Amino acid sequence: MTKPTPEHDWKSFVSSLGVGHRPPFSEHRRIFRELQVDWPESEGPPPVWWPDDDAQHNSNAAKLMDAIGVDRFSALHRFSVEHKEEFWQRVLARLGIVFAEPPERILDESRGPTDPRWLPGARLNVTQSCFNASSDTVAVTFGREGTEDIESITVGALERDTFRFAAGLTRAGFQPDDAVALYMPMTPACVIAYLGIVRAGCRVVSIADSFGAEQVFRRMHLARARGVVTVSSYVRAGRTIRLYDKLREAVQLLENAEEAPTAIVIEPAELEPGDLSWDDFLDGVEPTPPFISGPDQVTNVLFSSGTTGDPKAIPWTQLAPLKAAMDAHLHQDVRKGDVLCWPTNVGWMMGPWLIYASLVNGATMALYEGAPAGDGFKTFVRDSRVTILGLVPSIVRGFRAAETLTPGCWPDARLFSSTGEASNVDDYLWLMSVCDYRAPVIEYLGGTEIGGGHLAGTTLRPVSPSTFSTPALGIDVVVLDEAHRPVPEETMGELFLVPPALGLSQSLLNRDHDEVYYAGCPTGPNGEVLRRHGDQITRLSQGYFKASGRADDTMNLGGIKVSSIEIETVVNGHPSVFESAAIGVQPSGEGAEVLVLFVVVDPSGGSDPIEDLQGALARLVATRLNPLFKVADVVPIEELPRTASNKIMRRKLRARYGTASS
Repeated sequence: MTKPTPEHDWKSFVSSLGVGHRPPFSEHRRIFRELQVDWPESEGPPPVWWPDDDAQHNSNAAKLMDAIGVDRFSALHRFSVEHKEEFWQRVLARLGIVFAEPPERILDESRGPTDPRWLPGARLNVTQSCFNASSDTVAVTFGREGTEDIESITVGALERDTFRFAAGLTRAGFQPDDAVALYMPMTPACVIAYLGIVRAGCRVVSIADSFGAEQVFRRMHLARARGVVTVSSYVRAGRTIRLYDKLREAVQLLENAEEAPTAIVIEPAELEPGDLSWDDFLDGVEPTPPFISGPDQVTNVLFSSGTTGDPKAIPWTQLAPLKAAMDAHLHQDVRKGDVLCWPTNVGWMMGPWLIYASLVNGATMALYEGAPAGDGFKTFVRDSRVTILGLVPSIVRGFRAAETLTPGCWPDARLFSSTGEASNVDDYLWLMSVCDYRAPVIEYLGGTEIGGGHLAGTTLRPVSPSTFSTPALGIDVVVLDEAHRPVPEETMGELFLVPPALGLSQSLLNRDHDEVYYAGCPTGPNGEVLRRHGDQITRLSQGYFKASGRADDTMNLGGIKVSSIEIETVVNGHPSVFESAAIGVQPSGEGAEVLVLFVVVDPSGGSDPIEDLQGALARLVATRLNPLFKVADVVPIEELPRTASNKIMRRKLRARYGTASS
């Protein structure tokens, strides 16, 4: 008799799950670990989900593959990077992108791969592609912490309010290219303001609502914001967050009061002179035509930490939304009729990404104001009938620790997706177990300067927890070792991008773009120009990948990218600290990073016990940078290791901490 294969054993276990047979998760994990032991390494990481009939025949990617005439997803990826013009021509048609004037061609590489011209000759306003669904289709569902009530807005109503907001900007004296900040949670009003700013030809300045006054000031100053939209206050995790008060603190940091941006405030109790209430701003305005421009028109300024103190100010043009919508269409398989939920904020790229990913694809966007934890969010996802749920690994970890989710709690979910930080195999096996492994997790890794992902998953390949099954469509990558050679399978290296790719940034507002992304980069194995991105990636067999943190001096904390230097600048301001080094550490060798501080104590600043110093530094980081940044450990050290050019060797500190913790 033939011995059952590991794949057969796992599929038999999954098919047995249901009413009357729901063993504890420890049993799921035991069976999966047996699968891991028996699974041949040459076959890639062990899957827990295989493509079903719906994916193979009805997914967006499957239909595009049929049209092109390829039968494997890897062949679709190869087509997307070797035949960029035909690929994007087909994608733009599938997405229904609206042009006032169509492009003369898709790509002009005459200026070289680092400075391509995408869609030359085209004229458009990308927001017009967000309203292709019928006017009575639900565009947004909305819930908030403390109530189970769910509001909804149709495509027609969202379009009307977007037009009114754009007209309000024009009436208030804003001109195309003026910068207007959004400092608020993701709500229907946030979506209206975002799309209205872009429709008017202005630039959205994305500022996370978790930032304090100093961080808000820096971002408004870098982007030269003339206006800002905010809320008086909102509730998160039971706490009232007073954003308008924080904004006023930020404005006080301006050297010239005349440069203070005009604030448009939702439900204000009291306004400062010159500021406007949301209702007064919109009262009596009549819609005006959209501002039509070329594809290189800047629509959004976002921020991403680099290896210097100030965040990089990254402009999104009208191209980045096309990349975001394409990724959602072909990787997350967002279809008309889907309900897409992704707890995020307009201050991070996934906020704007969510707007385009849902609306351009004719799906409903589900927004929740409050903490995405506990029964409130769980009930909202269920009652909104969310079909695609995006999550950050730290949220999943919180769900699991609090035992928030129960089998069958989300009957409409057909797919999960994950981004923001490296995930943990056990946590994501547990997440899929909640839906009896019916809904796979599509891992998604990229960056603000990409407009989406460079590594992703697909429903057309088997899914293994916490792994990527493909490079993102439209972009090619190579993984190199320290000698700049391609790494063999089962080996970690640094990931580089191969330009050109639609969505890649081509300028920065406060940096030399070439210096940041191209200077000192090696060439590819076939002589290709390469672009630096900074992710450490392990190449697995069969074209799979696993994320292993950052290669540069940045880290992801709770899904937020922050530079070591930003943290060290704050920590070094404590009187007991002579100097410090901040590193991100994966405690178990996988999953989310935690913040560890190596500290050289200043004897002249006092002699606080190290546990007291840890508490003081944790409060300092939370107050000055972000309350979501938690200090996991403070390690005293006599001297920080440095290179001959005096740079801190944080990689050496990571290795030292890993050895000490093992």
